[in-house]
Amino acid sequence: MQDEEWLSRRYYGGDLPVEAERALHQAALSFADQPLAESHLRRARDIAPGHLAVSIGTYKFYLYHHRLADALPHAEACVQEAARRLDLDGDWRSVRSDQADFSGIEAAPRLFLFSLFALGYLLVRLDRGVEGRRVLEHLLVLDPTDKLGVAGLLGIIDRAGADE
Repeated sequence: MQDEEWLSRRYYGGDLPVEAERALHQAALSFADQPLAESHLRRARDIAPGHLAVSIGTYKFYLYHHRLADALPHAEACVQEAARRLDLDGDWRSVRSDQADFSGIEAAPRLFLFSLFALGYLLVRLDRGVEGRRVLEHLLVLDPTDKLGVAGLLGIIDRAGADE
């Protein structure tokens, strides 16, 4: 039996409708049963379309199930929402390092960086390496101290390409 207290807990800052949050918790509980978990994720999206917590949860579900093509639109949605929260252009290519404090610890800029990382990673894994590399290289422009370890990922990509 599912723990009602666990299903009813509130994590996402209070702006996610209760039933959408409950659906995310139910998806987590049924993670191994992909069709059931996906039905809970669909319900969360129906209740709170475009909500960041739902996009992140859905992205992670597909990523952890190695369904990378299914994860991609949710990573893209995260980039869009993160840009919107920073009042940035929705096209990540036009974002400049002086438009937000990408070197700090504030949540919104970090969300944008992590979302770009996820997008670049997925594109590379989906054999869209040129696009993925562009995303990751732009991420290094925004994060020149490389807090996210993008240079290391680019090195792995380069070594994999050299082995081909």
